[in-house]
Amino acid sequence: MSCLRRPFVLGAVLAVSLSALGGAERARAETIHVTMEQIAYSPAQASAHVGDTIEWDNKDIVVHTATARNGAWDVQIAPNGKNSIVLKSPGTVDYYCRFHPNMIGQITVKPRD
Repeated sequence: MSCLRRPFVLGAVLAVSLSALGGAERARAETIHVTMEQIAYSPAQASAHVGDTIEWDNKDIVVHTATARNGAWDVQIAPNGKNSIVLKSPGTVDYYCRFHPNMIGQITVKPRD
């Protein structure tokens, strides 16, 4: 291979590699943070993708839960503590705190592209 063609081939390989990395970056799972404070979830409604993590951060001085109404999860979070789950399937999940039933939230889970 001539010296003139070598930089072109290397440039093409680099461009394909960077393109592949960009695709992997978009497919990377994310962490969605939900704060529990003053007996409320914030944000009360969140969007996520399958494979993402939802992390609850309890800023209150009492125990809370994030209990899915469809039975998908039941997470207990200690005062000033954190807990999380990985979302396994698409759909809209309504959840609440078992100890404070007026504390409600919703997560819309979309399929991963």
